[in-house]
Amino acid sequence: MRTLVDIPDKQLRELTRLGTQKKLSRAAIIREAIASYLAVQTRKKSMDAFGLWGNRKVDGLEYQEKLRSEW
Repeated sequence: MRTLVDIPDKQLRELTRLGTQKKLSRAAIIREAIASYLAVQTRKKSMDAFGLWGNRKVDGLEYQEKLRSEW
């Protein structure tokens, strides 16, 4: 899918330089950068929940059973 994005001239020049160095198109570099950004953001969200129950005094199974008993 194509999209239109405004990129400052300085960043375009840097993308062109990097593309020449890596023998990749600017589009390929931008796709790679977006994929990397999305991976970091997804990982960050999952890490935000890591250890969420670590400091609680309630047993997770008891808590789950209590919630389900309301149904």
